[in-house]
Amino acid sequence: MDRRTSVVAAHWDRTAATFDEEPDHGLLDPEVRRAWSRRLTGWLPAAACDVLDAGCGTGTLSVLLAGAGHRVTGVDLAPAMVAAAEAKAARTGARSAVFLTGDAADPPTGQRRFDAVLARHLLWTLPDPHAALRSWVARLRPGGRLILVEGRWEQPSGAGRPYGGEAGPLPWQGGVGAAELAEAVRAAVLDRAGAAGEVDVTVERLDDDPELWGRRVSDERYALVALIPPGPQDEGSHR
Repeated sequence: MDRRTSVVAAHWDRTAATFDEEPDHGLLDPEVRRAWSRRLTGWLPAAACDVLDAGCGTGTLSVLLAGAGHRVTGVDLAPAMVAAAEAKAARTGARSAVFLTGDAADPPTGQRRFDAVLARHLLWTLPDPHAALRSWVARLRPGGRLILVEGRWEQPSGAGRPYGGEAGPLPWQGGVGAAELAEAVRAAVLDRAGAAGEVDVTVERLDDDPELWGRRVSDERYALVALIPPGPQDEGSHR
């Protein structure tokens, strides 16, 4: 693990113990939990599928998805986050959720492919978010979907970088707007070897639903869902 990666992992290790105190992190409020369950149901295929939860944190969404019947692989760089996720899965009986310690921007999943890749509030933390998008698209099966819950955050004037500057510049430190992210996702999908046709990208506004956040919010928050078209290299491919 290089110096920058160590700094990032240490930062999120320090937050693991209190991470679930945020209403949309721990989903401890039943109304908030139900709100996320409804949204996830709308974004994912109806049938049980293989989901990669990139930057899973304490595993709340992974466990929620496993409870809905999906097979979930959660990945997080911080060992303390992964330990919390494993404990949560064991406590709730979420047997179809497994967790790996590794870089969420380049998940250690080998050649495995998924029906969906989910990342929530992760891109702003990454040194190279465009590389992460390409990495996630490459892990999707033809017809799979990339689900990104993101936003552009309101921050106090002079707010510092979360890693104290030691991890280097963060391109999307303040978050990323829906239009900019949609363009980046389209580029990542078209960059996929042999990808052809139009890129189906939809954006769903989330900042007008206080149940998701446990409070009213005034900054931009949204979900972006991109469908992966089959390319020539995918013809006749099997799972």
